[in-house]
Amino acid sequence: MVCPLKRTWSPRGQTPKIRTSIQHNERINTIAALLVTPGGRTIRLSAKSYTCNLTGDQVIDFLQHLLRRVRGPIVLVWDKAPIHQRKKVQEFLAQHPRVHVYNFPTSAPELNPVEFVWTQMEEYLASRAPKGIKQLRALIRAALQRTRASRARLWACIYASDLPWKRKVMRH
Repeated sequence: MVCPLKRTWSPRGQTPKIRTSIQHNERINTIAALLVTPGGRTIRLSAKSYTCNLTGDQVIDFLQHLLRRVRGPIVLVWDKAPIHQRKKVQEFLAQHPRVHVYNFPTSAPELNPVEFVWTQMEEYLASRAPKGIKQLRALIRAALQRTRASRARLWACIYASDLPWKRKVMRH
């Protein structure tokens, strides 16, 4: 996650520079899922961050995290990103019949409610210049907690997607 720059100032003709001690190879990648119970009575955000480039191993780790947190069947709706299609991820899913996978069409982020979680995180992180990876991790945790703590924010992610959600069924 990179903190996007929304506004800054500098003398005319001079490119603004924001200093940070985060190295180019240091990064934090986050995987998240919106968990909605049947009938829409409860909504939660589950997320895990990793300080490495994401591979099938991190996807499997996150799926194991979901399997521990959610009882009963899991309907997993995600995109066709190559990381989701990795052989080891597909083998893991084949071994866990509780997880029922449905794929979004390729290149359709507007259908994915989690994309709107990232939008909220970018808003929270905008124009911040963390001094190091530790401070960036704390900012990401705070951004996730801000979204996680607000049912209105979580439902906004669901309703912002172009999926045909039935609002009358989803109580909030």
